[in-house]
Amino acid sequence: MHKSNQNPNIVLAEIITIGDEILYGQIVDTNSAFIGTELGKIGIKVKQITSVSDDATHIKKSFDDARSRANIILITGGLGPTKDDLTKSTLAQYFGVGLKLDEQSLLDVTEIFRRHGREVTELNRQQAFLPENCEPVRNVLGTAPGMWFEVDNKIMVSMPGVPFEMKRMMTDIVLPRLQQYFRLPKINHKVIMTIGIGESFLAEKIADWEDNLPKNIKLAYLPNLGSVRLRLTGLDTGIGDLEAQMQAEVDKLSNIIPEYIFAYGEVSLPQAIGNLLKKHYLTISTAESCTGGNIAHKLTTIPGSSAYYKGGIISYDNAVKVEQLGVSETTLETFGAVSEETVSEMAQNVRLLLKTDIGIATSGIAGPTGGTTEKPVGTIWIAYADAHQTVTKKLNFNRTRELNIEYTTMMALNLVRQSLPEAFRIG
Repeated sequence: MHKSNQNPNIVLAEIITIGDEILYGQIVDTNSAFIGTELGKIGIKVKQITSVSDDATHIKKSFDDARSRANIILITGGLGPTKDDLTKSTLAQYFGVGLKLDEQSLLDVTEIFRRHGREVTELNRQQAFLPENCEPVRNVLGTAPGMWFEVDNKIMVSMPGVPFEMKRMMTDIVLPRLQQYFRLPKINHKVIMTIGIGESFLAEKIADWEDNLPKNIKLAYLPNLGSVRLRLTGLDTGIGDLEAQMQAEVDKLSNIIPEYIFAYGEVSLPQAIGNLLKKHYLTISTAESCTGGNIAHKLTTIPGSSAYYKGGIISYDNAVKVEQLGVSETTLETFGAVSEETVSEMAQNVRLLLKTDIGIATSGIAGPTGGTTEKPVGTIWIAYADAHQTVTKKLNFNRTRELNIEYTTMMALNLVRQSLPEAFRIG
């Protein structure tokens, strides 16, 4: 493999996913997200992502289009042993070459079958026949080898569609080879996680800061479920320290919107809350009605959460609120299950019952039915309680049941962050 003599500027890539199952929605294309993320880390910009059907003419047209725009074309899918897997034969037709046996690929396939106590089938043996002009890319986890092509100072790589096979191939072989082939600029990324403010309002708040970013630093807004990831991407110009330059911009931003930042880096809100609780030796318990245990689920997805999460009560029925949580029957009769008074008692009582520093609670109407004129669907109360205070918040969501539950979960976790002393709030 030779070293490219390209100038150190932005290298463009395109991703092509092949398979009717993607277009029919039978599987979700997670491969492109992974590939795009990993390319960005080494300074390669994804120009376009294309999904094409299992049709040779369509596939070859997508190759032509991608090569007209990008330096690198990364292809996933269509390398299986069955007749509908057309990628390999189409690549051979595209380059006008035949197929030849690659002995190492055959050995790899044979070894996989041997480990499972089976003989190699003829169909799987055929997977070791590759286009004559490619360099094989070993697949240590499956029977379909990848293929590396160098044509007109451009790279085309075909990889399996099976995500764990593709990821291993990308990480071990493809990414290092791309870094060797292209003179890539140094790129740095910094992520700031925000919550409690919508994308447009956030953009207004930080507009002056964004307008004055150095020309080599760009900002992207990545919203998701009540939170917005801010991603700074810096290009090394060779003048000054890029890391220091970017950190200075993060510091400026931190002074502008401190109340909305819950973490730096790719950190989820449950992880950030867990980090805060663990750091300050605090424990937490949950009393959930409308969220049905979703808060407990989010907290316990984090490794090591047993250090701070002690348990919860899903009090979906009012009888459970009374008999297990100790909510007053008078409170329920007077104010109803969806009320500030009820959710306050839920948070206070679960903390005392499970002997934790913090209790959080939810009660609301997730929908799509059950609402009234006074309390329409999406009316939700959340509460935080510790030894010194009880903090409540009323939410009004007009979304689907699933989204109402997810947004409530995020807002309840954020209420924990907001209710802690200010010095505790960054996870």
